[in-house]
Amino acid sequence: MNKTARILSLAALTAFASFGAQADEADASQFATQFQTNRTRAEVASEAATVAATRSQEPAGSRVVTYKSTADRAAVRAQAAEALRTGKIPSGEFSM
Repeated sequence: MNKTARILSLAALTAFASFGAQADEADASQFATQFQTNRTRAEVASEAATVAATRSQEPAGSRVVTYKSTADRAAVRAQAAEALRTGKIPSGEFSM
């Protein structure tokens, strides 16, 4: 009884899944966008040329920001050594 119910439920699930898999065309034509336009190719090309001239071709965040430091290298090293000695900076494998 239990085995028969399991087989029947598996068959029902398989049949339901096969109906859902055949719901669309193979090329997904229902998602194709249709455009109706009255502009010529020359108008579109000229607009694209003006937009490209006004936009930057650099990816966002690709410029490196320079910063002029006023700190002395020896002073920074001394502060780092002091922080390491006092335990403010973890060191070695025991860094948790």
